[in-house]
Amino acid sequence: MSFMDLLVDFARTGRIGPLHCGMSLAEAEDLLGPGRPHPAIVMKGPDINGYPYGWSDLDLSVTRRTVSRVRVQLWPGSTAKLPPLVLPDSESFEATVLREDMIAALDAAGCAHEVDERLTFGTQSGILTRPAGVGMIFCLPASNTDVADHERYYLHSIHKDAS
Repeated sequence: MSFMDLLVDFARTGRIGPLHCGMSLAEAEDLLGPGRPHPAIVMKGPDINGYPYGWSDLDLSVTRRTVSRVRVQLWPGSTAKLPPLVLPDSESFEATVLREDMIAALDAAGCAHEVDERLTFGTQSGILTRPAGVGMIFCLPASNTDVADHERYYLHSIHKDAS
């Protein structure tokens, strides 16, 4: 499976491999191994809500010890890494995904999408897929970012929140 295939599958289904909103943190850690807790979790304990546990560029936010958000964070112009369970046979991958390429891949897969007005402002553009409700945030890159064209929008994150 390619990285783009993974992104499109997540956008269509709201699941990234076996991971999904509503599963327990314990189930996720059984699959992925222990996550790297956000500093707030370390300071205040595991019952604090809304903070993520991270596995490389994948993070799962937790509310009442249940996954409430699944997110892949990307930094255009760099290399990213996901756990093997999520993207098998990939040590790392190019994290630069153009908005146009993502939209073309969604269209080719028959995945309906619309502009997410709540996440579209300034130098940011948001998309929401239907019916899965997966959000994507695209941004113009910073001037020091190693990308071919600084006037185009690149995928910064893709996420699914519990409904």
